[in-house]
Parts: sequence; C-alpha cells; structure tokens
Amino acid sequence: MIQPLVPRLAIIGAGLIGSSLARAAREKHLAGTLVVADADPAVCERVRQLGFADMVTVDAAEAAEGSDIVVVAVPVGASGKVAEVVGPRLKPGAILSDVGSVKGFVVEAMAPHVPAHAHLIPAHPVAGTEFSGPDAGFATLFENRWCIVTPPEGAAPEAVARIVALWRAAGANVETMSAQHHDLVLAITSHVPHLIAYNIVGTAAHLEETLTSEVIKFSAGGFRDFTRIASSDPTMWRDVFLTNREAVLEMLGRFTEDLTALQRAIRYGDGDALFEHFARTRAIRRSIIEQGQETAAPDFGRRAAEKPKHEDS
Repeated sequence: MIQPLVPRLAIIGAGLIGSSLARAAREKHLAGTLVVADADPAVCERVRQLGFADMVTVDAAEAAEGSDIVVVAVPVGASGKVAEVVGPRLKPGAILSDVGSVKGFVVEAMAPHVPAHAHLIPAHPVAGTEFSGPDAGFATLFENRWCIVTPPEGAAPEAVARIVALWRAAGANVETMSAQHHDLVLAITSHVPHLIAYNIVGTAAHLEETLTSEVIKFSAGGFRDFTRIASSDPTMWRDVFLTNREAVLEMLGRFTEDLTALQRAIRYGDGDALFEHFARTRAIRRSIIEQGQETAAPDFGRRAAEKPKHEDS
C-alpha cells in the first residue's frame, strides 16, 4: 500500500482555496486523514454534505491537533488569530502554512505563535476565481498554476521540501522567494489590477445613474472582465490592500506615472508612442499564453460554465 504524502492534513478555512486544496488532496490521495475546519457551522455542514473531508469541525485547534501539516486558508487579516489558536496544538515537527496573497504580514502575524518544535512555511497558490465558499472549489484549480513558497530566514530545508511537495502533488508549479520580493511582485501582477478593476466598476456605477442603462447594456468584453475581477471576495481583498499597503502604493505610483504618459500621448496626438506601448504590452499577453498560464481562446476571458476561469489571487 502506498503511503500518503501527508499522514494527517488539516485545512483551516473552507473557502475557494481551502476547499479546492481539500478536493485535490482527496482525489489524488495525498492525505491519510483529511481534516477541514471552518468557524462557520453552516459552512462545516455544507462540507460534510459535499463529502471531501474525513473530519469536519468548527474548532481550528481540534483540527490542528496531531496534524503533520496545517494549512491556514483564511483572509490574511485573520491569519495571526488562527495561528494563535492552533500554535499550542502543533505537534513536534508539524508545519504551519497558509495560502494568503500577502506574505510579509503573514510571517509577522503568524511566526510569534509557532512553537520552537514546529515550522512556519508560508505559501501562496497564485490561482483562484471570482467565486467563494466550499461549493466554489474544484480539484484542478492548481493545475499548471504557480505556487510561491516563502520560507522565513533559517527555515528547516526538510519542512520547506514537504510544503513544496504538497503543492506539486496538487498540480502546481512551485517557486521559492522571500516574502518581501513576493509582495512586490504580487502588488503589480495581482493587487493593483484588482484595485483598478474595483475602481473602474465603481466609476461605471456612478455613470450608470446619469446614463440610464447604457453602461451595463453596452458593456464590452474588457469591461465585463473588470466586473468579473471586481466581484471577488471583498473581505479577502480588503485585507490584501491593508496588509500589503507599502508595495501596493509603490506600484500604484509607478502605474500613475505610466498612465500620465499615455494621457499625454493621447492629448498631443502622439500615435507612435501609443502604438509602441500597445505593441509591447501585446507581446506580454502572448508570453503569458506561451507559458501556459492562459489560453488564446477568443472568449474575452469568459470560459465555459462547467470549468470556472482561473484568476490570480
């Protein structure tokens, strides 16, 4: 009989990412015992109905008890509180990890609660959809997506290797980097684009009041994609912006400078500058497709309903 990769795996939080990891672990037989915890009793009941966990509880500490790996899948603002609860229950050699899209804050919030006999190895699967809750998860969410592991300085290599192995087994490509570097990279590739989407959709909502139904009625593909992104979990994204504010503000500054340059080119009819900029950004889109992080399907980001679209988180 093949031994499971993780004898006892606990996942705290049964939202999109937590439930997707649980489903992947179940389908790929990655855990001997799979425990899912969520503070909401209704969510726990739904997880029981869906049947992708061996044990379901509202008590995070109970889930962590005796587990070899504990993955915290809650909004980053709550990560420290969860670590405080589960820390005393971590057995010797246990690994505490997470899935948050901000890593510097997570390390600062969680590390003080991890006992010396356990390990903190944060991670961020760069995958998701605009949907949330246990029903939104699916086992293939992480296939050919990146998971970034951000070991703190001095982390035990064997603990890092176990988290890397878990995410690779779930289907992800894995890269390691520092928490600080991660937060800068994600600020421009994920956080600022989400902020722009929220802002554009908010502006359109204000215009809707004066343009009757024309904004919604005649929304083109680009705007529809923005509305998809802007429908993401508001709690999660509130926490992302508050906990990665320095990196986000730095990247917003750079974005504003570039936007001003485009504004100037439009004002003064500088077609060459506009064409050069658009050609350069088009090449970036092609490189994303070539790396398998998107397809070239002419659907403007709208996939078939049976397979939810992946979205960086």
